[in-house]
Amino acid sequence: MTRIAAGAALLLCLSCIAACAPHSNQEAENAAAEPARAWLTLIDEGRYAESWDDAAPYFQNAVAREEWEKSLKAVRTPLGKAESRKLKSASYRTTLPGAPDGEYVIIQYSTSFEKKKSAIETVTPMLCKDGKWRVSGYYIK
Repeated sequence: MTRIAAGAALLLCLSCIAACAPHSNQEAENAAAEPARAWLTLIDEGRYAESWDDAAPYFQNAVAREEWEKSLKAVRTPLGKAESRKLKSASYRTTLPGAPDGEYVIIQYSTSFEKKKSAIETVTPMLCKDGKWRVSGYYIK
């Protein structure tokens, strides 16, 4: 991934996984799951601009739409199509390093791509002021 756009929005997930103590809020984890899957579908279909449009305002403020598209093209194109994606974990948080306090769910998937058979995708939806869960961070390892 190009490191410019990987900044706040994309690397948010990495730092919080190790730094935050696990919490459980099954209701929030369940509520955030479908918006995360729908958002990943946009990514899988190459609809990168739409994924930015659907992201949380926090995400949109962290990375410009054009930079997001450029970064995803650079990262996802070499991987090929997503062939399978299985939920690995979901963890509710109210604080994340470098992000405002709020409600977040860190969701990790074990994903297989055409050209990378084993990857971990981390998607972090947050509960926005309008009551909807929207993605605030994304990372592929």
